[in-house]
Amino acid sequence: MSGVHDKIRAIVGSAGCIDQPADMAPYLLEQRGLYQGETALIVRPASTAEAAAVVKACAESGVAIVPQGGNTGLVGGQIPFPRDNAILLNLSRMNRIQNIDLLNDTVTLEAGVTLAALQAAARDAGRLFPLHLASGGSAQLGGVLSTNAGGNAVLRYGMMRELVLGIEAVLPDGRIWNGLRGLRKDNTGYDLKQLFIGGEGTLGVVTRAVVKLFPLPRSVETAMAGVPDVAGAVALLPLLRAATGDQVTGFELLPRNGLEFVLKHIPGARDPMAAKHPWYVLMEISSGYEAMAVRAMLEAALADAMETGLIRDVVIAENLSQAQALWMLRENLPEAQKHEGGSIKHDISVPISAVAEFISRASAAVTRVLPGIRPVPFGHIGDGNVHFNLSQPPGMEMATYLARWNEFNTIVHDIVAEMGGSISAEHGLGRMKREEITRYKSAVEMEMMRSVKRALDPKNIMNPGKLV
Repeated sequence: MSGVHDKIRAIVGSAGCIDQPADMAPYLLEQRGLYQGETALIVRPASTAEAAAVVKACAESGVAIVPQGGNTGLVGGQIPFPRDNAILLNLSRMNRIQNIDLLNDTVTLEAGVTLAALQAAARDAGRLFPLHLASGGSAQLGGVLSTNAGGNAVLRYGMMRELVLGIEAVLPDGRIWNGLRGLRKDNTGYDLKQLFIGGEGTLGVVTRAVVKLFPLPRSVETAMAGVPDVAGAVALLPLLRAATGDQVTGFELLPRNGLEFVLKHIPGARDPMAAKHPWYVLMEISSGYEAMAVRAMLEAALADAMETGLIRDVVIAENLSQAQALWMLRENLPEAQKHEGGSIKHDISVPISAVAEFISRASAAVTRVLPGIRPVPFGHIGDGNVHFNLSQPPGMEMATYLARWNEFNTIVHDIVAEMGGSISAEHGLGRMKREEITRYKSAVEMEMMRSVKRALDPKNIMNPGKLV
């Protein structure tokens, strides 16, 4: 093992290696504390050539590789197993934005560029990169791409899979595949890049990508509505899309108990309305039209919704500060929930038309099993993605509650499967759901996935034990 480590050190130099326990610690702990990893060496290549040479050295020695971006993943895919003797390949030094093509509306960049840096570069060029995550300051392009991340604007712009035109990847034997094509039409066979998007580093290491840019909106309007039920929230979406010429960028659901958590635990949080409502919808409209026209469209649509009873109250942000205050209520909900004890989490999706039924059925099912449990369903209902988090009953011992994680996962995910949904909408499978997915995917589908893995990584050195 020391021999291959010596080869790697010669490839990347002392600046590219971390081997002291204190320095390695932040890379080896998953942010929720669910997974603690081990490795003898963290490698940080500075170029595609260095990454390829490292992978080749590992392939020749049979050493496993765990690719990692900003370590913001929530299912453990970026954490090496203890006693697995894998190296951790972190791409953070590969952080160059290499080309912005304004006529083609694309940007070519390395895998270690953070989402926030990409968004800033696009904005400076008068363009928009629309994928937004709360972890954008840390999440890196390679990780976002390898997990096919979603975020708040999926219903308008799509997930990462729709935002990528081309990639470059190091294959498990160390060869470099250059698929950096900024083409919107390329009908020449299998779309190989899609194997790596959502592949969680199990088929190779993404080192560069070409992603789409969009016109920078001239106006953005943000509003929050109080609604009586989830069915009304869902019905509001097509009304809003039709009234605004399909310019809805964000459409988020919050329950009252989740809002109460934020108001209780997050400094500076303020209740946006005088009256309390069972549910809230946070919506954003972005457009190339002037602000006055967009606001008039939004106000007219919300007035119609008020008349028909879909909404009971509404607040429209008057400026950027007020808009940010509304968004902070949504984005701080996961953090606020930590203060309410143990939380058993589900990242699921169902057809938009089934969101209300799912929340009703799943909430009833978990409450029957454990009276006092507190369902906190929130998230991106504009694309059918519900974060169905379950806070422990007040007064229950946290360890006792969290020991039932698998039990409640099965209850919730069985309902998801019955409704034609997915047990992982945007977080991936990683370590957490690797075994569970076999309960919900057909044997044929699982064998197809395993066949791809065997074909590209016959030695099983790329992120072994994850995804498949």
